[in-house]
Amino acid sequence: MYMVQAQKLSKRVASPEGTLTLLDAVDLEVVAGEACAIVGASGSGKSTLLGLLAGLDAPSSGRVLLDGVDLGTLDEDGRARLRAGRVGFVFQSFQLLPSLTALENVMLPLELTGRTAPGRTAREVLARVGLADRLRHYPSQLSGGEQQRVAIARAFASSPKILFADEPTGNLDQATGERVIDLIFSLNRERATTILLVTHDEAVAAHCHRRLHLAAGRLRDDSGPGADRQLDLPGAAGENI
Repeated sequence: MYMVQAQKLSKRVASPEGTLTLLDAVDLEVVAGEACAIVGASGSGKSTLLGLLAGLDAPSSGRVLLDGVDLGTLDEDGRARLRAGRVGFVFQSFQLLPSLTALENVMLPLELTGRTAPGRTAREVLARVGLADRLRHYPSQLSGGEQQRVAIARAFASSPKILFADEPTGNLDQATGERVIDLIFSLNRERATTILLVTHDEAVAAHCHRRLHLAAGRLRDDSGPGADRQLDLPGAAGENI
């Protein structure tokens, strides 16, 4: 089963020099439970592609199917509802609300989607990422690595089918970044969550089942012949994170 499919996906924007093609007829299929890295030079369109695949932006042409749903058939509210039920996000800049504690940051999306016992779920997932003693701390009182762990807890608290991660270690030192990546992929293995990750770090990409390279608006698979069909995909071994 495919969790993400892109078919002839293109994105063009106007510039002083004329129309600029950011993505050119990109085709992509990501199997449920797979971890896939998208690499490429800065400015190659990696974040643009991730935004289109998540339904945060609309393509100039082509289409995206997310968990079998054609995003082009949904309005903005419909796409938001789809993401709320099935998608988690981790960003380079953490995207935590500074006026909320770690616990409140994780609880907020659970409350907005009407999940039962959001406080209990948030405490459990924060404990899982090693922050049981930081529940009442605000982002300004946490280190960069701790803030990213809160963001990971928030992303996984709703048990998403797919996690989109945009340079999740970009603002972290190497040692902290390695711990964050280990955490993301341990949760991937436990929950069989599909991961689509944008990174410039080859060491991060090496954790994934597949490595895709984006250049000049085109996407190619650098994993080798048949790699995307010979996956050792995680099973849903654990129901609690």
